[in-house]
Amino acid sequence: MVWVLCGLVIVIIGLAVLAASGKFGQVPAVVDDRPAPDLPEGDLSADDLRSVRFPVVARGYSMSEVDDLLDRLQAQLEAAEKKDSMTSEGHIANEKDSDTE
Repeated sequence: MVWVLCGLVIVIIGLAVLAASGKFGQVPAVVDDRPAPDLPEGDLSADDLRSVRFPVVARGYSMSEVDDLLDRLQAQLEAAEKKDSMTSEGHIANEKDSDTE
């Protein structure tokens, strides 16, 4: 009786190994049906950031979607800083011109 149970356990383990290796057919590809954050094109406002929601995945939030948003915000902030520095430089130059007159 013990030999029969041992043989049955070995057969079950063997079948599990074969199933895991795909011998009984391939597992279909994973379908990513998570919704992407709905953000408008162009510059983002504070309300856009408050309303953004990321789908939760097995280990927290989708890192690629969060990274994409952070890259977009970084580019937007850099453009705003560059514009501000150019505006302030022009403003300082105008003040110097008016001081010399």
